[in-house]
Amino acid sequence: MRFVVSSSDLLKKLQSVSKVINPKNTLPILDNFLFEIKEEELIITCSDLETTLVTNLVLDNVDGGGKIAIEAKRLTDILKEFPEQPLTFEIDEETMDVDILSENGKFSVVGAEGDDFPEPAELDEEKSTAFNIDSKILHRGIIKTLFATSDDELRPVMNGIFMELKEDSTTFVSSDSHKLVRYKRYDVKADKESSFILPKKPAELLKSLLAKDTDGVTVEFDDKNAVFIFANYKIVSRLIEGQYPNYESVIPHNNSNKLVVDRADFYNTIKRVAVFSNEASRLVKFKLTANQMTVSAQDIDFSISAYERINCQYEGDEMSIGFKSSFFQDVLNNINSPDIVVEMSDPAKATLVLPTEKEDEMEDELMLIMPMMLDSE
Repeated sequence: MRFVVSSSDLLKKLQSVSKVINPKNTLPILDNFLFEIKEEELIITCSDLETTLVTNLVLDNVDGGGKIAIEAKRLTDILKEFPEQPLTFEIDEETMDVDILSENGKFSVVGAEGDDFPEPAELDEEKSTAFNIDSKILHRGIIKTLFATSDDELRPVMNGIFMELKEDSTTFVSSDSHKLVRYKRYDVKADKESSFILPKKPAELLKSLLAKDTDGVTVEFDDKNAVFIFANYKIVSRLIEGQYPNYESVIPHNNSNKLVVDRADFYNTIKRVAVFSNEASRLVKFKLTANQMTVSAQDIDFSISAYERINCQYEGDEMSIGFKSSFFQDVLNNINSPDIVVEMSDPAKATLVLPTEKEDEMEDELMLIMPMMLDSE
């Protein structure tokens, strides 16, 4: 088996798929790239058993076909040192010897049997659902929700993005019990209601790969696995099994206290004041009066404190409410609107953070954050 490939083109493809490889794999074969030659195409596969990423590269000069597994780290390290040039791969399918010929030299490694590489999971056709979605919409839905996923081993269903398809909309949801994000699109619809929970790792891969893609994505899933096909990539992922909590039940309605404030000013104020908060709690307090808010923090142990006033529009009762600074910063950092609306009912109940301006008329964005208890004053 022999083929010629551009060193830089191959390196780009290998770097994009190598993110799947775990530092410590249970199977040694998973430390490899699977190379498969079919006609004039090189198909490259990486897997960690839970997630499989496949890409392809068109070749100009090919002789023969077959499979071989090549050590991922060593091959990537070699390619990083080459300037742009054609490389010739000569593979002995009996000994698994791999010779990489450059303009001025030869580099030899030993591969492994390609047939030992695990096959990606296949969907149950009778249980599967398929739909198409614009790559920009899927990318945006993942960006908006990924930061709020949990790492709770006791509640694995919270450790991914819940994607709910309905006949009039598609909704992305994530929550770590302290904050919740609901991102809804009215321009992505399904023939029937269905849902799945996408784990973080494939979500991170999609976030990275879709950033440069402008085409559509075909998504197909059953009760255990999902397949995403777009551009020159295919991701097969095991889904998180279980029932996602009823997120709508925790979203408060008819909040009587409403604050409108400049998002960037608010974010920077919290960031400055939080430096003086207690390291354990990271509590910052908002004191709200008519058209003015005071953001404060203190650490009694070190006798330090800070406060800063912000001009705002506030309608409601005078109140004080506290939040973990990092949680509120995360929420503000993931909203793009110049101004935001903060809706509250009382200091002990969930608070909503909403954009005042939509980037797209077909989207509905809502973020929720749980307050922290304040000491009685």
